[in-house]
Amino acid sequence: MKLSVIIVNYNVKHFLEQCLYSVRKATKGIDVETWVVDNNSVDGSIEMLKEKFPEVKLIENKKNAGFSVANNQAIKQASGEYILLLNPDTIVEEETFTKTIAFMDEHPDAGALGVKMIDGTGHFLPESKRALPTPEVAFYKIFGLSKLFPKSKKFGKYHLTYLSQDEVNKVDILSGAFMLMRKAALDKAGLLDETFFMYGEDIDMSYRITQAGYSNYYFPLTRIIHYKGESTKKSSVNYVIVFYNAMRIFAQKHFAHKNARLFSILMNMAIFFRASIAILHRFITRMLLPFFDFATIYGGYYLISLFYADIKFSSEAYYSRISLLLILPCYILIWLFCILFSGGYDKPVKQWKIIRGILWGTGFILIMYALLPEAFRFSRALILIGTVWVILALTTIRTLLMVFKVKGFARYNRRLLIIGEEDESKRVHALLEKTGVKIEELRYLGPEEGSNGERFDKWSETVKIYHINEVIFCAKSLPSQTIMDAMSTIAASGLEFKIAPPESWAIIGSNSIHTSGELYMIDVQAINTGANVRNKRLFDIVLSLLLLVSSPLLCWIQRNPIGLFGNIFWVLIGERSWVGYAYANEQQKLTHRLPAIKKGVLTPLDALPKSSDSSTIHDMNAIYARDYNVAADIRLVGKAFRNLGRNNK
Repeated sequence: MKLSVIIVNYNVKHFLEQCLYSVRKATKGIDVETWVVDNNSVDGSIEMLKEKFPEVKLIENKKNAGFSVANNQAIKQASGEYILLLNPDTIVEEETFTKTIAFMDEHPDAGALGVKMIDGTGHFLPESKRALPTPEVAFYKIFGLSKLFPKSKKFGKYHLTYLSQDEVNKVDILSGAFMLMRKAALDKAGLLDETFFMYGEDIDMSYRITQAGYSNYYFPLTRIIHYKGESTKKSSVNYVIVFYNAMRIFAQKHFAHKNARLFSILMNMAIFFRASIAILHRFITRMLLPFFDFATIYGGYYLISLFYADIKFSSEAYYSRISLLLILPCYILIWLFCILFSGGYDKPVKQWKIIRGILWGTGFILIMYALLPEAFRFSRALILIGTVWVILALTTIRTLLMVFKVKGFARYNRRLLIIGEEDESKRVHALLEKTGVKIEELRYLGPEEGSNGERFDKWSETVKIYHINEVIFCAKSLPSQTIMDAMSTIAASGLEFKIAPPESWAIIGSNSIHTSGELYMIDVQAINTGANVRNKRLFDIVLSLLLLVSSPLLCWIQRNPIGLFGNIFWVLIGERSWVGYAYANEQQKLTHRLPAIKKGVLTPLDALPKSSDSSTIHDMNAIYARDYNVAADIRLVGKAFRNLGRNNK
């Protein structure tokens, strides 16, 4: 066996599918085996593998064992002369394996090899080549000197930015996204260190290969696309802590005691520094607009109340200080909370969701107003006047943000170019229609014959003439190398690239390491979108509180009054949801891997008049997950209200 390809997967089904299609094309004519180690994914990865890639050797873990443990499981069983560790969020060129194996055969000193990596926009990824992260090198990286002086051999060591991206070089560290290792070198250096859960194991492995007497090579004569950020979000605090802790483990393992202590101090500084920035950035990003909304509403509402008091009661001081400083902010918080629940802070911005949230808030405020003591009542008329002000203020703010094209608020008119053979292009278009994607302009181009230069000129001209902002490549019609060349060649402001694998329900793209890749897909993932996760949890909390307040009356109509209090408790602490999946048995729960949600008191079956078979139960669950919105939970609760005390052990 010449080559063993090992891929560790965790909940990135569509990226894995695309990766394996590219691997299948790249392994033609090579004696190869492909291993996938699945770390207990719940997104249907296993079913997809068994259906579409029966040739893959599959290891199914019952828990997330981590990157090192999972790779070692396959390495121990692999029989290839060369072992390739490959990330699932990658695409390889058709000649990648042929070229890299030939280079390794010609260079017996080569223990491991990495290739040139580009991201989802065609830009070079600097982690394709790295130096050993000594305390000095780490210091320059952590405090930004490597970015300020990239061409300096002293400051630019971390990513070896002073070396050409297009020349073969010996390097210290390779990326675990694509790490081709000689089995003989691996036998001498040892398996991956399982102390590292997710990050740092590639640095450790690279270093141990050099310690075993071999060299690591950066080989840019072939490329891969690496969709950064699919298994984890790089801007998260968790990533910062896990990554720098991995660096600290590496230092303690390989550096002298004195240097290890210095490195540990540096890593602690880095964790504090980077984590603080990540937390602050996330807080500012999420709270800036709500804070500005609050300030705008309060300022305008305060002036309106003074003006209204002067007109109505001939006294600006008519409303008490407690009304203006306590009650008024409470009203505003209720409005903002209802806007959040309505989806008014989701992007892309929908003005009607903001108005809907404001009206919900007004209704809640008026109900609360009727229950307040006289001393705390503000003014019913002023609440209604304030509602008009809130609608005008917030819709005006959003309109201005759109007009000035502030990031995240500018209207995105999707203008698509699909490149591929006619049948495949139409399949992709049909997929887009089924996913509900709104398209302003759609153009098709075939995989033109002739040189790549002639193709790219035509594609570039089409992009410019029709102001295209998204290009979708049909992988069935185009070689991976051509797609990567096009991504690096076609230049236009704001242009995004996506790839449609053959026979897939997903169209994949990723334009930032800070986000997971963008997917257009027909799938059952709606219930796990950020907005729906939040709204489902908010619905659970609000309903629980309402049930708790009205429980003295509800006890008379519930079939299990005692169970109601227990369910309220479990839902409030987040252990259950009021609505979840239904399963005929435990085996069905294991077999049908839908997006994970909390166990429910009620299920979609409560909408049916009689019991159903196993197939119907799965279909109901899938429809619930695919089409989920809070209204679905409200309808189910309404139909099965008397069963809210049900005991589902």
